[in-house]
Amino acid sequence: MTLQHPPAAAPSAMGKGTLSRQLVVRTTALVAAVTVALSLFTALASFQILQRQLDERLQNAISRPVGGGGGGGMDAPSETDPDDGAADPAGSGLIRIERLPQSNKYAPVSIPDGLVDEGIAKLLALEVSNDPQTIAVPGVGLYRVLVQEREWRGVQVVSVVGLPYSEVTRPMSSQLIMAALLTVGAILLSYVGAIRVVERSLRPLKRLAATAHQVSNLPLDRGEGQVPVRVAPADADPANEVGQVGAAFNHMLDNVEGALAARHRSETKVRQFVADASHELRNPLASIRGYAELTRRGSDVLPDDTTHALGRIEAESERMSALVQDLLLLARLDSEPTLELEPTDVTEIILNAVSDARAASPDHIWSLELPEDVVMAKADAHRLHQVVTNLLANARTHTPAGTRVTTSLSASGGFAEVRVSDNGPGVPAEIRDSVFERFTRADVSRVRQAGGSSTGLGLAIVTAVIHAHGGDVRLESEPGRTTFTVRVPLA
Repeated sequence: MTLQHPPAAAPSAMGKGTLSRQLVVRTTALVAAVTVALSLFTALASFQILQRQLDERLQNAISRPVGGGGGGGMDAPSETDPDDGAADPAGSGLIRIERLPQSNKYAPVSIPDGLVDEGIAKLLALEVSNDPQTIAVPGVGLYRVLVQEREWRGVQVVSVVGLPYSEVTRPMSSQLIMAALLTVGAILLSYVGAIRVVERSLRPLKRLAATAHQVSNLPLDRGEGQVPVRVAPADADPANEVGQVGAAFNHMLDNVEGALAARHRSETKVRQFVADASHELRNPLASIRGYAELTRRGSDVLPDDTTHALGRIEAESERMSALVQDLLLLARLDSEPTLELEPTDVTEIILNAVSDARAASPDHIWSLELPEDVVMAKADAHRLHQVVTNLLANARTHTPAGTRVTTSLSASGGFAEVRVSDNGPGVPAEIRDSVFERFTRADVSRVRQAGGSSTGLGLAIVTAVIHAHGGDVRLESEPGRTTFTVRVPLA
């Protein structure tokens, strides 16, 4: 018996582990990485441009002639050359201090509000350098400062010029906030767009999966094995990857259909041969039995060994006749299962079958578990009796003397359920999946009773008859407990 498992439910489009989710996540991650990298590159370039512009302003400011008052004991320059450009406007935060080299004398030319003496001292302590530097000036915050020595009216002076670094940080902060917002927006848009694009791109693959699920539900284990389902031509275009899979799938289905058709033709020939051979064997077997019985009637004039041989010929002829009858029955059920279905008292059938089994094997313990109400099934009484008899014979043949065999009956879910259980050694695990197939024998573990016989067709007949009734058969077995359950529709 082939066990068919239902196909697993299709996962959601964005379920964990799905190709759709992987593509969306990877696409979004790629867009996010590119966007973040581009934003960082833009921010870095803007920072360098703003700082370079600020440094250029420092260079321009330090090269201008100055004028103004003095302080700190130094006479500051007091004239401005108009050709050198105007000074930075008031309120720009410009710091400009002129001092003599190796001296604490200085002239605060331009001092912003808030600059304290500690800040002036820190600025005066700076070394002369051609490169601007960024320092924190007490009282006014972060400044970009340039310190250079130059000649003024024949005197060497050190000029300290500084501009607020906020002229770099303020626009950079605004730019970074805007870049972050744009980056988040781009990532969200790319995520939504990736979902749409991936869903549209994978639709042919989903249709291919739906076709595969449809094929997996076809009853390919019986009939002529026709596979009427194919992938649509639009999804089998070899010009793209999914189309190549679809075309290969269609080619595989063609091969499967051809193989199933060949198998069906072969099985049909075998069944026809078995039916014909079985039919042809009936008459010779009947003749053998007749002549053996006729000869044995004169046993008073025959030697003992001849009488014994004739008895064996009769017994084997009967066994071969039973095998031929079973083969003929299976052949008829395979080709055209004609049953006389009518309301049948299942309780009466079980009582009669167990009574016959008790008479055939009195060394087994036979018990019944029957409901109080009569259970009526829509069944062929003769075939259903044969099913119960075969199950009891299977338990009797393959279990030792003293085994308890319990036959129970119940009605549930629109079916009459007949269970035959025994406390024998159980069916070995290696043949449980094939125990309902023809010529399967369980001699490995289930003890064959002395004198018992088995053709290996009893359970195959049970399966064929029950399936012809529209029912099902199942087995549950472990050491010390084996249960065969058959179900047929209620009347």
